[in-house]
Amino acid sequence: MRAATGIWRWRHNPLRRATDLFEAWLALVAAALLVTAAPAVGWLGGSLTDDLLRQSVRIQRQQRHPVTATVLRPAGESKPSAYDPEGAAAREKRRPVVAKWTAVDGSRHTGTLSAVLRTARAGDTFTIWTDRTGRLVNRPLDAATARVHAVAAGIGAAVTTGGLVEGARRLVMWRLIRRRYARLDSAWAAAGPDWGRTGAGN
Repeated sequence: MRAATGIWRWRHNPLRRATDLFEAWLALVAAALLVTAAPAVGWLGGSLTDDLLRQSVRIQRQQRHPVTATVLRPAGESKPSAYDPEGAAAREKRRPVVAKWTAVDGSRHTGTLSAVLRTARAGDTFTIWTDRTGRLVNRPLDAATARVHAVAAGIGAAVTTGGLVEGARRLVMWRLIRRRYARLDSAWAAAGPDWGRTGAGN
């Protein structure tokens, strides 16, 4: 709105310079891009990210399987070299155990795992995620988390676009102001020697 007002104000002003009108148009174009292009790029980026993540969720659900592991015995814990409050809290929730599990293809496996158990006693069970051959993998990405990531990507794309538009506007304005100062210096150099003299300009 301010840019449009600037254009209207400079239309018939006798003191208007060409750079003044250009500056007003530049502000108007930048404002229009911030209102239209930035949200459009954000929506497009979020939509593309959402499509990719949804596809990743589908693939992970096909390739990763929940399997029940059975505790054989607790595993020995290695003591940390320094006290870490966050590490201590994490160790209270997860306990290393030696466990066995059967993969989707029927193969049997044994290994040391980190289990979320209050106590680690032989015979306790917990769920792990593996591929078809029984190799341990991370839990598949869920749809809610994928949606959050897509929204974050869209917001990031919109903010980045807005920053680029504003950065370009400031760069053009910086060059425009430098050109104004250069012209002012030239005009001052031409008028300077006669400045303040009696009868100068007559």
